[in-house]
Amino acid sequence: MSHHGGPAQTAQAPPVPAYVFLNTEEAELSSSAVALSEFSNPNLEPLFTAEQIQNRVAEMGAEIARDYAGQTPLLVGVLKGAYIFLSDLVRAIDLRLGVEFMAISSYGSGMRSTGEVKIVKDLDVPVDGRDILIVEDIVDTGLTLSFLIGSLHQRGAKSVKLAALLDKHERREKDVPIDYCGFQIPDAFVVGYGLDYAERYRNLPYIAVIKDPSLKD
Repeated sequence: MSHHGGPAQTAQAPPVPAYVFLNTEEAELSSSAVALSEFSNPNLEPLFTAEQIQNRVAEMGAEIARDYAGQTPLLVGVLKGAYIFLSDLVRAIDLRLGVEFMAISSYGSGMRSTGEVKIVKDLDVPVDGRDILIVEDIVDTGLTLSFLIGSLHQRGAKSVKLAALLDKHERREKDVPIDYCGFQIPDAFVVGYGLDYAERYRNLPYIAVIKDPSLKD
């Protein structure tokens, strides 16, 4: 994936971390959290702490900066789930770059995909001749990303790559290459750090699995 100058050294991307379930005590939650707080909800099983996420995003940003050296990539954040990831990632990329947003719907308000893909919010700028880096929160079936990648190529993008915070490969239906991947995760419904369940839990500073989706509180 990465190509670096210099005949003596060949830098390699660090391996993509796999998930390890954490005890709530190990999730480094706020000491002010109480039993009824959102951040310490007993229906959540933490996967990655805020510190683990920030460290991994920093690694991804450094890798992207190396790969796009001398270029001005346009980062396209996929709303809503990627907004926190994108805001942290761009601050870890020491390059001149652009930022745009798209909203592409393939989900209902709950946990199951509708199977339909449609553009809810389109780009505000043309992408003809641009190096595009899609920034996505999670890749599961790959249907949405396959649609988006094809659309950007049709619009004349010079290159299209993908940075995804989470890869749920067990759910894949369309083969989508992930150029920069944060974490591999199991086939479970995850929330936090921008990811939601029916518009809840986006504000969690960590990433967790919902233990029982039938519990509303």
